[in-house]
Amino acid sequence: MPSIETNGLTKRFGEDVVAVDSLDLTIEDGEIFGFLGPNGAGKSTTINMLLDFIRPTEGSAQVFGMDAQREAAAIRERIGVLPEGYGFDDYLTGREYMEWAVETKDADDDPEQLLDLVGIREDAGRVAAGYSKGMQQRLAFGMALADDPDLLILDEPSTGLDPNGIQHMRSVIRDRAEGGTTVFFSSHILSEVEAVCDRVGVMNEGRLVAMDSIEGLRESASGQATIELECASVPEVDGVADIDGVGSVDVAGTKLTATCTDPSAKVDVVKRVDRRAEIVDILADNTSLEELFNQYTGGGRDGDGDVPTGDAVERVESQEASA
Repeated sequence: MPSIETNGLTKRFGEDVVAVDSLDLTIEDGEIFGFLGPNGAGKSTTINMLLDFIRPTEGSAQVFGMDAQREAAAIRERIGVLPEGYGFDDYLTGREYMEWAVETKDADDDPEQLLDLVGIREDAGRVAAGYSKGMQQRLAFGMALADDPDLLILDEPSTGLDPNGIQHMRSVIRDRAEGGTTVFFSSHILSEVEAVCDRVGVMNEGRLVAMDSIEGLRESASGQATIELECASVPEVDGVADIDGVGSVDVAGTKLTATCTDPSAKVDVVKRVDRRAEIVDILADNTSLEELFNQYTGGGRDGDGDVPTGDAVERVESQEASA
């Protein structure tokens, strides 16, 4: 049974604003799923509908097979949530907040262990309102981990964290996923998504415009991939440019560079050159996640391009049809 499933999920605000438009999404049990998109793409609105903070205009959402609106209380008993922009503004200490989270969930966790897990045990006696943004984020993440939830919903989880904090959070997320926890998180930080996710869904202007693994997105993207081969001697290039999916070939000394319109053609380039020269080093340059993001979102909110309507959308539509 999927941990999260939406069917035609739609949210309109007034007559003119469609925040989420006919979202069909399936997140499998134990998966780390990244919800990617520019600000205003509909990511947080989707999360709020999954949590029954707002009601959909049309469509439905199920969490653990339960209706997200009718059975919200039962769902919340099994999830941990780190909302975007969570802050602490009263006079409780970090330890008191963590104790409150454990008590509220009627959990068996040791608050000290959770504080240690997120790296703020030494500062647990301080008033949380005086924490830095990164420390508050660590505390909120630790509170979400209380009672070992079956599903973690994280909205922009890296906000305020320094590189060490981001790396540590990644490690905790991976460990929980290996233990069976499903992780669903939204982010516009591309490196964060690429580092931890099994699959990615890309939202743009309320619509799901692509959904696949990072490698799957690269294969269906319209960008190019470059491969550089350092050879022991000057390589022969006869026939390399004729390989399907190869756009251009350049030789400079003992280095051959091939630009491929089809990333899978890189393998054929290596095989062809290897038959004629000794290859001593290979450097492959894949389409970056930033390039993919720009292609699928038309540059995001700051771009002026059109959203792709070819392979990326066809891939989503075929997945939806077979679901």
